[in-house]
Amino acid sequence: MKWTWIRASVAPMAATVMALGICAATLPAQDVSGSGGIAGTKVATINMRAAIANTAEGKQAAAQLETEFMPRRKELEDLDKQINDIQQKLKAGADIVSDEENERLTLEGQKLTRQLERKQNDLQEDLNDAQNEVVTRISQRLMKVLRKYAPDNGYGAVLDDSSQTTPVLYASTDITEQIVRLYDQTHSVKSASDAGDPKPAGKAGAPTAGKPAAQ
Repeated sequence: MKWTWIRASVAPMAATVMALGICAATLPAQDVSGSGGIAGTKVATINMRAAIANTAEGKQAAAQLETEFMPRRKELEDLDKQINDIQQKLKAGADIVSDEENERLTLEGQKLTRQLERKQNDLQEDLNDAQNEVVTRISQRLMKVLRKYAPDNGYGAVLDDSSQTTPVLYASTDITEQIVRLYDQTHSVKSASDAGDPKPAGKAGAPTAGKPAAQ
């Protein structure tokens, strides 16, 4: 009897908050600047994905997610190794293993594969929820910073060149670094020691997705 199941591979865990596409950040030309003047006509670009990931808050969140999900990632790797070991046994003993042992190993491999796929799907879903929460929170705060910075500096429009729906053919100025710097000045983050222990994880170590943090 031959083993016939297809082994699921362990997908890499995306421990970053750059998973979502962000819509173009376009500021209307009639916006009024903080100094009381009318916004200018200059056009700038910003890479919102890079901005989110490079804020101090984004970097801290990515590190926290990686730490929080690592035990589940390790569990998937262990399952994957067990499945691979069974496959190697079946290959090596194709002509000498009894039909009963062959069937037992095959059923065990199928069982572990289903378990791996289920846990892998759960992990990806929980990771996506956690990432989306972070991206939503930071992008909303970034927009507040951007909506003040742009008119104050004479920009009538700011286009997101990380968005596939907004192809930017040319813009003379990229303000990603400036916005990240202003964001960090406005929204400081606590160190790991100040923040204390991570909050209890959700199912099987997963973070529980909730409402975005208050702005």
